[in-house]
Amino acid sequence: MATETSATGRPAERDAPRDGSPSASAADGVLTDIATALFHLRRVWAKPDLVKRVRAQTATDGRPLQLSNLMVVNAVAALTACARPDEPSCEITVGAVAERLEIDPSTASRLVGHAIDAGLVSRRPSPVDARRANLGLTESGRRVKQVSDRFRRAYLDDLMADWSERERTEFARLLTRFADAAVQAPMYPDGIDRIFEEAAAD
Repeated sequence: MATETSATGRPAERDAPRDGSPSASAADGVLTDIATALFHLRRVWAKPDLVKRVRAQTATDGRPLQLSNLMVVNAVAALTACARPDEPSCEITVGAVAERLEIDPSTASRLVGHAIDAGLVSRRPSPVDARRANLGLTESGRRVKQVSDRFRRAYLDDLMADWSERERTEFARLLTRFADAAVQAPMYPDGIDRIFEEAAAD
């Protein structure tokens, strides 16, 4: 007997539960679509177009702008925005940058050093602990942040040019919810090894 096909190209689901909840195979299909979309997004975000355009519109004393510089600039800016002005002891440290970027402290120290060398981040002695550095954005760092934000907003606006305001709002809500859940339950670090181990066992 011929199999019915849905508009998405998948076989139509015949025995969906009567209570309106999706069948197991339908749910698997949705999860596959989400995983595929995330994979495509990762490839898009990994392209260096953003860094190239920001580099063309900003000056960093002749030093080439790297993606890691942009990561540090965004981290320092976000941490500065979260800092409470009524707490003079609230500082932006390398450790805070490491936590924000979810990388180990030694890597964060290296990336912060590169951003300092590029003239994007300043480092001042901590009045609380001389062993720590209090980080901040330089004028060049703030300019890089402004240009990258402007480019990112314009890019997203182009992508969703034919979306309604309601669609954009709902997408923002769901994507934020998804991202928050991913942060709370990150993928297991040995995931790749487990994939190949289980594949070999089969």
